[in-house]
Amino acid sequence: MSLTVAVQMDPIERINIGGDSTFALMLKAEERGYTLYHYLADQLSWRDGRVIAHARPVSVRAVAGDHYTLGPARNIDLGSDVDVVLMRQDPPFDIGYITATHLLEMLDGETLVVNNPREVRNAPEKLFVTQFADLMPPTLITRRLEEVLAFRQKHGAIVVKPLHGNAGAAVFKLGEDDGNLPALVELFSNVWREPFMVQRFLPKVSDGDKRIVLVDGAVAGAINRLPKAGEIRSNLAAGGNAAKTALTAREEEICARLGPELKRRGLLFVGIDVIDGRLTEINVTSPTGIVAIDRFNGTDTAGMIWDAILGRLGR
Repeated sequence: MSLTVAVQMDPIERINIGGDSTFALMLKAEERGYTLYHYLADQLSWRDGRVIAHARPVSVRAVAGDHYTLGPARNIDLGSDVDVVLMRQDPPFDIGYITATHLLEMLDGETLVVNNPREVRNAPEKLFVTQFADLMPPTLITRRLEEVLAFRQKHGAIVVKPLHGNAGAAVFKLGEDDGNLPALVELFSNVWREPFMVQRFLPKVSDGDKRIVLVDGAVAGAINRLPKAGEIRSNLAAGGNAAKTALTAREEEICARLGPELKRRGLLFVGIDVIDGRLTEINVTSPTGIVAIDRFNGTDTAGMIWDAILGRLGR
């Protein structure tokens, strides 16, 4: 079954092919004989009622330092020239990201966009998760120091992080008596206009922060991300290490709760984060982890994602 696929992503020359989920999807597409195009989010245009991308045909291979070949750039109509658009650029989830979702939403009824851009826009990871508050650790979203002080007095040590951050950037742990809290709240308020997230610190993060990947609502696999010595952040991008794992009964319960809603929203490739049986994030913008999952489990998550896409296309 042939497909033509446009991949909206970050510059392909900069990716780490050893762990990049988008590259894994592209490799699987190449293996299946799909036609691939590459473009950046800022190369999207709207003209005369059509959504256009200034894109380049691309072929990929698992060869470090020589992992891609780009053809000459040309304008392609994302509504008529391709079957699927993969929206895979990394956050920040800023106004540029939101604008791209609006443009791609115009393809509804013509071209399948994965993940559904309307739902990506409506489900930023640290806000969407609040719809399942009973599965989360105690959580506060605010800009007010008084709220944070009261929350820490009630819950003890806390973690403070940007509401729209990614890859473990600017995540801070503050103990019950840490006098840096007012200064940190001031810093966050000066750097970001939106509120920030505060959560009760979960000491068992030292045992790992589990990334579970769901494909069209079904569990594809998981890895346990372990923080390096002296860190609380277990994100692989922040130096965490991946380990083989299996789901606990509690984690299976969490996935069973989330799966139908993710499927309904057209969030086909999702990564959720669970620490000590508590759901902390639902990642829908550009989730990662499938390379490590497949390495540990001998699975083919990229193939599972493409099969789900074919299913959505009725092929």
